[in-house]
Amino acid sequence: MSDALAHVKDLGAFVSASPSSFHAVRESARRLAGAGFSEVAETEDFPRTAGKYFVVRDGAFIAWVAPEDAGPTTGFSIFGTHTDSPTFKLKPRPTTGRDGWLQAGVEVYGGPLLNSWLDRELQLAGRIVTLDGTEHLVETGPLLRFPQLAIHLDRAVNDGLKLDKQQHMNPVWGQGDPSTADLMEFLAAKAGLAAEEIGGYDIVAADTQEAQVFGAEGEFFASGRLDNLSSVHAGVAALIAADVAPGAPVAVLAAFDHEEVGSGSRSGAAGPFLEDILLRIGDGLGATTAERVRALAASFCISADVGHAVHPNYAERHDPANHPVLNGGPLLKINANQRYTTDAPGTAKWARLCAAAGVPYQEFVSHNSVPCGSTIGPLTATRLGIRTIDVGMPVLSMHSAREMAGVQDPLRLATVAELFFAAGAS
Repeated sequence: MSDALAHVKDLGAFVSASPSSFHAVRESARRLAGAGFSEVAETEDFPRTAGKYFVVRDGAFIAWVAPEDAGPTTGFSIFGTHTDSPTFKLKPRPTTGRDGWLQAGVEVYGGPLLNSWLDRELQLAGRIVTLDGTEHLVETGPLLRFPQLAIHLDRAVNDGLKLDKQQHMNPVWGQGDPSTADLMEFLAAKAGLAAEEIGGYDIVAADTQEAQVFGAEGEFFASGRLDNLSSVHAGVAALIAADVAPGAPVAVLAAFDHEEVGSGSRSGAAGPFLEDILLRIGDGLGATTAERVRALAASFCISADVGHAVHPNYAERHDPANHPVLNGGPLLKINANQRYTTDAPGTAKWARLCAAAGVPYQEFVSHNSVPCGSTIGPLTATRLGIRTIDVGMPVLSMHSAREMAGVQDPLRLATVAELFFAAGAS
């Protein structure tokens, strides 16, 4: 339990350092560089030697460890995840307000549980790009709040709260006249810039509350952005710790952006990022076209994203025979309609991995009348033809501003990932 507790405390620190996908990439890069990984720019030649490297593309990154004996047909052990979380993104002309309030114009990003964002101290975070093309990361600290209407002014609120995304989800950030105030000027100052220097921005809202361990025996863990920074953190910790053995596949951690909005971007899983990097790694190993295809055929991908634990107040929403619980181990996610990519050979490989790691696992399948979401798994399998399985840490309150997990499960996921990277688990 002490190891698990230390792991979730580090996960909490990782989440706090990652209020946006760009910050998550920066924190991951900091940790990787500190462990001896070298950053490679996409515009430069890739290394033609074994070693530890990473590449950043906007709010995504790919890191890899090539063993000393890697060759043209060496496969890849890929742990895939995503850096973004459901939130609210700052619109153009974001300074709004009325009746003496300063408000921010925001657009819903992904599928957040809107009510969970009410009455929380939020910050703005992300990147500002100046007119000269330079990128600056910014975070404000506590700045925003979506104040809920008092029950005295809505006596039926407990019979059903309905929030209109345009009318009701406009956070306050100050008092004054919106015709003379400028939210972008405030953000620019936080980044050490002048407002007129700003050429563009990608700014989102993030909960500022620190992660917390709780429960009768300290068995639970609450934090924002567990979907899916818990998997990113597990992948980074695992890749740093892994001793990639001779004869093992190239160990690859792929952390994409924009999963919560469909992955259709240059840094999303539906884009070419992973394919580009695997191609260039293969080039460095001297692979021909035919040898690249052989390498992909010898590869395996674990798509890691959080999954649903059974909710005690809504047990009827879950499959009656499969009730995963917090602290029961990571989930193997299964769907007949290929919303998850897990198949029988992949299931057997996952079972071998978990047995070798000494980690229990659970199976998740949806109730037939409650359709499940999807992940980067089907996209990766479709783009590259690599056998892929979907796994993840069980949580409650998925897509809430503050999600809940078991203390033991994050370390278990990282432990399996480390073994996967080290040996490939043939």
